[in-house]
Amino acid sequence: MIHQIKTVAARSQDTLLSDAIGAAALMVMLMGCLYLPGLAQGF
Repeated sequence: MIHQIKTVAARSQDTLLSDAIGAAALMVMLMGCLYLPGLAQGF
């Protein structure tokens, strides 16, 4: 299992950084959307 993960990571090394950035952007958008209703209740 670990060997397969290392092999996949070695093959897709050029797209690994862009995938990580995309995943981080999705997490930021998710957290922002979850906080929006709480901000609206404050008014």
